[in-house]
Amino acid sequence: MIEIDIALARPDGFSLEARFAAPAAGVTALFGRSGAGKTTIIQAIAGVVRPDRGRIVVDGETYFDAARDIDLRIEQRRAGYVFQDARLFPHLSVERNLRYGERRSRATDKRIGFAPVVELLGIPHLLARRPHTLSGGERQRVAIGRALLSQPRLLLMDEPLAALDEARKQEILPYLERLRDEMALPILYVSHSVDEVLRLSDMVVALHDGRQIAAGPVGEVMSRPEVLPVIGRFDTGSLLECVVERHDDAYALSTLAFPGGQLRVPRVEISVGARVRARVRSRDVALALARPDDTSVSNLLPARITDIRLQEGPYADVALDLGGSALAATITRESVQRLGLSPGMAVWAMIKSVAVDSRSPDFSAARRP
Repeated sequence: MIEIDIALARPDGFSLEARFAAPAAGVTALFGRSGAGKTTIIQAIAGVVRPDRGRIVVDGETYFDAARDIDLRIEQRRAGYVFQDARLFPHLSVERNLRYGERRSRATDKRIGFAPVVELLGIPHLLARRPHTLSGGERQRVAIGRALLSQPRLLLMDEPLAALDEARKQEILPYLERLRDEMALPILYVSHSVDEVLRLSDMVVALHDGRQIAAGPVGEVMSRPEVLPVIGRFDTGSLLECVVERHDDAYALSTLAFPGGQLRVPRVEISVGARVRARVRSRDVALALARPDDTSVSNLLPARITDIRLQEGPYADVALDLGGSALAATITRESVQRLGLSPGMAVWAMIKSVAVDSRSPDFSAARRP
């Protein structure tokens, strides 16, 4: 368990307060816009920044405690750090960059082996090359490998995809998923990207202007109203934890089952029984009082309204219960009045679009020969 309870104030007027506990494995995302304080938190964990007050405890060991005057040196904290830019040594081959990470570790800490890391990140064919010959995604995979080979107790990733174009992001994301799924290592992942957070994280700490505004499971936090200023209205939505139930080869569709219903989506190349996350943007959910039969929308689900929040301007946020699963819809305030919607009413949710991310991906296709 990683326990964070810190506060600091800078001369330029920026202040930060954060208090949360992150699990000992999996990805905890620090999510927020630029200047929210995300990087400051992981710098405090790494020992680069000293908070004014509070405590930082990792797996029972106190890294920082202002009241007891404890402040471990950076090298004592054994935190692997991955930056936005890979920061590889340009004069060294990929293998020698990786071996540098090995040399920084203590002999008694050899838990993560060279060969497994190289295989995990799909970089065996890159070992003899120099960094300037690599793509941005390849350089970041090598940087992650170097951090892992330092035998860290936790991995700190500071917007590792921010400097990459969309194609390179899609290249590296499967490897980050594999890292999350196969390494029993806590990862704190800084990002302002909703898509990255929803795809990779298990827990989210949302920050706004130096203040923690929410912390908890990703599906719960990313649908909270207080996180709306961070996400932006047109990226708000819901996350449904699903299982692939079957594939329909005739129509190239897949059926995903979740507590409370099913979704039909364009075929996902994932085995039946595998876990997936389905993301539904609230703007892609429409409501009807009766089941609409003459519609091209495939996903029609019975729901019950649990809450309605009228916003400034034309919109209203409607919270729905799908037999145990939560779904958010953004409609107009005029529609709320015209349909006479109120909490407790039974309605039909029409889901126009679904994005699906695997939780148990097949990485063989992602590896480059």
